[in-house]
Amino acid sequence: MARNYPLTPAASRRPVAFIRPLRPLLLTAAGVAGLAALSASGVRGQDLFAAQPLEDTRFAVLGRPIGSEDWGLLVLEQVAAAPRCWTARPDGLVDPSLNRFNFTGICSRYIDSNGYSLRIGEQDLASSYRLRLVQVGEELRLQASSVSHPTDLLVGRGRVPLRDRDGFVQLTLEPGWSLQRRTYQGRSLSHVYFANGETLPALLARLQPPPEPVATAGAGRGSTLLSRLGSVGANRDARGASFGDVADRGAVAIPGRPVPLQVIPFRD
Repeated sequence: MARNYPLTPAASRRPVAFIRPLRPLLLTAAGVAGLAALSASGVRGQDLFAAQPLEDTRFAVLGRPIGSEDWGLLVLEQVAAAPRCWTARPDGLVDPSLNRFNFTGICSRYIDSNGYSLRIGEQDLASSYRLRLVQVGEELRLQASSVSHPTDLLVGRGRVPLRDRDGFVQLTLEPGWSLQRRTYQGRSLSHVYFANGETLPALLARLQPPPEPVATAGAGRGSTLLSRLGSVGANRDARGASFGDVADRGAVAIPGRPVPLQVIPFRD
C-alpha cells in the first residue's frame, strides 16, 4: 500500500516539475476569466461577442427525457458526414446514435448553458434569459424566460408521441428563430445561439394582449341611462304608472332614476 508522507522543507521548494504541465490550463482559465471580467465591468454582450449564421441541416435541437417527467435541452452538430450522430425513428422520436461510437471529430454536443444561450437582435442575453423545456399535453415547448419579465418567449416546439428514455423529441424552431455561432474577435467559439433578428422590445410587444377598449365619459352616461330605462320596462315606474302619468302629477323623485320635468306651454 502506498504511503503518503509530509513534504520536507527541501521538497516543498521544488514545485517546478509539477507546475509546468498545468501552464496551458491556467492560461486557458485566465482567458475565460478575462472574458468574464470584461462582461462584469460593464461591456455589453453585443459589444463583446458577435455571431455568424449556421447551416440548420447540420444541427438537431432535441428534448432529452429526464426521469419521469422532466426534460433537458440538447443540441447536436454533425461535423463529419458519417456516421450519423442522430437517426429518426419510425415512432416519431430521434435515436441519439452518437452514443454507440467514438464521436470525437464527428459530432459536437451542446448540453447546457455553457454550450447555448439566447441572442436577440445584436444583444447577447445569456446572463438574463434561460432556455427551458415545458411539456403541455403532447407538445414540448422550448421557452426563454427571465426573472425581469413575466412574458416567456416561445423559441421552438415539438410533438411528444410517447415517452421513452432512449428516444429524444425533435424540436422545430419558430419562424424568425435560427441557430448562430458565437464569435469573439473573429474567432468561432464552441457555443451556439438561439437567435432572433428582431429587438427584444419588438418581440415582447407582439406578445402583449391588445388593450381593452375604453368608453368615453359621454358614452358611459348614455349606456347607464339606457340600462336604467330598460329596467323599467315599457317606460313604466315601479308603481305601474308611465313617465307621462308621473309628469302630469308633477315632478316625483324616484331613487336611481331621472326626475321627469313638467312642460309648461308659453303664453303671451
